[in-house]
Amino acid sequence: MMAAYTQNGLGEKVIETFEDMLKTGCKPDHISYVSVLSGCSHMGLVEEGKHYFESMTKVFGISPTNEHFVCMVDMLGRAGLLDQAKESIDEMPFKPNATVWGALLGACRIHQESHLAETALKNLMELNPEDSGNYVLLANIYAESGELESVANMRKLMKVKGIRKNPGCSWIEVDNTVHVFTVDDTNHPQIKEIYIKLEEMMKKIEHTGRYISPVSSPHRSQKYHSEKLAFAFGLLSLPSWMPIYVMKNLRVCHDCHLVIKLLSLVTSRELIMRDGFRFHHFKDGVCSCKDYW
Repeated sequence: MMAAYTQNGLGEKVIETFEDMLKTGCKPDHISYVSVLSGCSHMGLVEEGKHYFESMTKVFGISPTNEHFVCMVDMLGRAGLLDQAKESIDEMPFKPNATVWGALLGACRIHQESHLAETALKNLMELNPEDSGNYVLLANIYAESGELESVANMRKLMKVKGIRKNPGCSWIEVDNTVHVFTVDDTNHPQIKEIYIKLEEMMKKIEHTGRYISPVSSPHRSQKYHSEKLAFAFGLLSLPSWMPIYVMKNLRVCHDCHLVIKLLSLVTSRELIMRDGFRFHHFKDGVCSCKDYW
C-alpha cells in the first residue's frame, strides 16, 4: 500500500499508513523503510525523511542498504540540498552502487549543477559504462546550462565508445490495441489527424496565457515528444467521459509536463501518465505531483 502511494506521489498517505502500521505493533522491515523514505523523497518531505532514516537504525536496528541511501540522496538532491546528498554518499559504510550515483545525477539535472554531475557520471562510467541514459543526462545538463562545447564533447565521447541513446517512446491502449509513439512519429496510420489535433490543442493551451512555446531548446523535437502525440491520439479516439492513460519509458520533460497539465484544463479531461519514475494524475490544470518530481 505504501509503495502504491509512493508511485502516485501521495507522500502524506505513505507516512500516515506507516504510522498506522506502527500503532498495530507490526515491526517494519527494510522494505517498509524504502517505501516511506521514497514517499518523503517524492514530496520533498526532507525533515520527515531524515527522521525515518535515523529511526530505522536507532529504534528498529535495521542497517541501511543501498536502496535506503538511494532514497536519501534522491530526497536531498530533489530538494536542492546537493552538498548534503553528496555527503550522504561519502558517508556510506559500503561502496555506493550505480543507482545511488544515478540519483545524484538526476538531481543535478533538476538543478543544473554540471560540476557535481561530472563527478556522478565518472563513477557511473566505472560501474555501468554502457548505460546511454547517464551520458544523455549529463549532455542535457550541459545544454540547459549553455555549455554547448561540453555538449559536443559528450556526444563525441558517446560516439567513440559506441554508445547509442535509448529512444523515448509512449504508448496508449485503445480498443484492446496498444499504439506506440516515438518523437516526431510518422508511422502511425492516423498520424496526420494526430498532428492536426495536437496543433489544435496547443493553440488552446497558449490562449490560457500560462504557456509559451519554447523558441529554442536543446531538445530538437520537443514540440512533438511521444507523450504529446499519445495524448492527442487519445483525445481523438476515446469518449469524452473516459480518462486517458499513457505510459512512457523515460522521465517526462518539463515542457511536456506543463503541456499535459494545461491539456487537462482546456479539455476538462482526466489525464494519467506513468513515466519512468512515477504516476502523474492531471486534472483541471493541476498535477498530483504538485510539480515536484
